[in-house]
Amino acid sequence: MLWSISLSSRVNDMARKKRYWNPYAYFHVTMRGNNRHPIFQTEEDKRNLMRAFGYVYDKYPFTMLAYCIMSNHYHLLIRSEVELSKVMARINRRYSDYFSKRYDHVGRIYEKRYFSKLANGPRAILDISSYIHRNPIDTKVPMVKSLKDYRFSSFQYYADSDQSPPNFLKTDLLSTFLPKPFETTNHAYQLYCLAYKQDIEKVYEEMPPEQIPNL
Repeated sequence: MLWSISLSSRVNDMARKKRYWNPYAYFHVTMRGNNRHPIFQTEEDKRNLMRAFGYVYDKYPFTMLAYCIMSNHYHLLIRSEVELSKVMARINRRYSDYFSKRYDHVGRIYEKRYFSKLANGPRAILDISSYIHRNPIDTKVPMVKSLKDYRFSSFQYYADSDQSPPNFLKTDLLSTFLPKPFETTNHAYQLYCLAYKQDIEKVYEEMPPEQIPNL
């Protein structure tokens, strides 16, 4: 019996292995609903996650290059000054508390711990951001006719310079990674996103060996 308990503890420790983090690196983060059920059922739900971003940013500063909130998951391209696990724990706890209270929900709402993948190198950062931004039109039935019209994605701030982005969103970096013949402007970045549908697994495969750029 004691052996069984000890083995179970070790298995749990292995399952909760500390994640890799580097304060100079951007990570692609995905969080899904349990059994892929919708966890953002209304626009107010999505706005509440945005409020959670702002609340946690004030406590644990971080920088996002891209985000997109869908119905049963969300994507981030994020770099944090403190361990990313702390940032994500605060964001996800704050939203799950809201969701449980609003919908009288008992039990977990997330499928499992968040997924994170190092965005290794400028081209990977560029293409992961494009993949994130294209989510609303790469569904079986596009959610919007134009990406700039999707209100729960950072793409709108790249497409319209008159909009003021959230404090945590940095919009002057991605365009500098554009390949020729694209110009290094947010308008050109918008065109890049619209022109190329990204295969995220291929993006991961083509990333260079781990070498964290100081961005």
